[in-house]
Amino acid sequence: MGDDATDGAADPNDADDETVIRRDRFSGGPAREFLSSLAGDSRIFDADLAVDRAHVVMLAEQGIIGDDVAGEILTVLDDVETAGHSDLPDGEDVHEAIESAVIDRVGPDGGKMHTARSRNDEVAACIRYRLREDLLDAIEATLALRESLLETAAEHTETVMPGYTHLQPAQPITVGHYLSSYAAAVGRDTARLLDAYDRTNESPLGGAAFAGTPFDIDRERTAELLGFDRVVENSMDAASARDFLAESTAALAIHATTLSGLAEDIVVFANKGYIELSDDYSSTSSIMPQKKNPDTLELTRAVAGDATGELTGLLTTLKGLPRAYNRDLQRAHPHTFRTVDAVVEASSIAAGAVATADWNAELLADEAGAGFATATGIADLLAMAGLPFRTAHEVVALAAEKAENAADSGDSDDGVTAAVLDAAAEEVLGESLFEYVDESAVESALDPAASVASRDSVGGPAPGAVEASIKTAGESVATDSDALDARRETLSAAAERLQREVDQYV
Repeated sequence: MGDDATDGAADPNDADDETVIRRDRFSGGPAREFLSSLAGDSRIFDADLAVDRAHVVMLAEQGIIGDDVAGEILTVLDDVETAGHSDLPDGEDVHEAIESAVIDRVGPDGGKMHTARSRNDEVAACIRYRLREDLLDAIEATLALRESLLETAAEHTETVMPGYTHLQPAQPITVGHYLSSYAAAVGRDTARLLDAYDRTNESPLGGAAFAGTPFDIDRERTAELLGFDRVVENSMDAASARDFLAESTAALAIHATTLSGLAEDIVVFANKGYIELSDDYSSTSSIMPQKKNPDTLELTRAVAGDATGELTGLLTTLKGLPRAYNRDLQRAHPHTFRTVDAVVEASSIAAGAVATADWNAELLADEAGAGFATATGIADLLAMAGLPFRTAHEVVALAAEKAENAADSGDSDDGVTAAVLDAAAEEVLGESLFEYVDESAVESALDPAASVASRDSVGGPAPGAVEASIKTAGESVATDSDALDARRETLSAAAERLQREVDQYV
């Protein structure tokens, strides 16, 4: 801890008078309220106090302010925290309001807390400090969703269901395979959020307005006290960079898009009777008492629009801004905070809806073969028997046409059978289908469950393949959970370290 030192002002009282003059000059007029962000800054109130404490501790350690002054300032900051954001005096923003509260209690020396920094690097540090906690919450929400998807998938590795492309019946799959596909997508969302966290968790503090400071500060020390991984080295970049906001919001918007697809599927499946949502995730009509509406999933679906709009607003705000700091940046971070709140909530809702829903296995099995969904399996069977795939494709397509014509004419509603396939083969190949494959093999390939079981390549829908995918995905969840825990522990340790240092002065 260092000795008392001046903050650079020849006379603290003169400096305070000048501050009062400047405040008086700029304190009135209709623009004052327009300029103020104090009400919205409640979100970064705690972050600002932490940044103030770390900065004051560093100033004392460097001998830039005295230990006694540091102690007075840090004591008042504790009082400010206890009183809360709502008790702050009027100010242009939370940073000015906190500083005013300190000066009101300490006197002119309270202004020394702002030595060797600007609101530009201060606010950037506060936003990063708060956002990293929000990103960890978002990561945790994605992990909970992945666990919900995988746990439900594990219960349905053999529950056959129709698979779709273009919303048309395509090939039979399983519920486990379907849910695992979303677990994989959410896994990539987790990875993007972890990356965004790591680039957010850098300290701009000490960059000052944008051109650095002549004071002998220790930027690495404040970064350490605040739990940042490193400093944003270039002082101009430190004050002006908001790409971490764009990256975080983009990652959240991508996750919201994943959620939107999942929500849309569940809404459609509920309409078809494939799935029934828990009452906890449904609502009824105000006039039609028989209705059970998937309202929570519809709102989840809509969050992608909110997130995309916020990302667009943020990028438009940032587009074309000159270096370094511009007041436009005051309107940048709310886009990200609104996005993270909405997306974390939607992710949690999706996890709960998936975990508590009931799948109608009987109806799903009945529908799995609809629209001759096993056609590709038949074509594959013929190709594996030696026919060129395009020739096999032609045989199966003709069989589908014959079955459709028979249904339209009322001759048969049996759909595509081994006999129909054989007739098609006679026309295309000039010989019986059973010259290539056994009739029993064809009958098996026509069965949705058998068709699913045959596709046991890595990542396929066969029960064994799905079980293997679930195991791998579960290991990935565990790895990402460890990464989340490690980051939380680092922040917790930093908070404890900062408190120990503060306690030496208070």
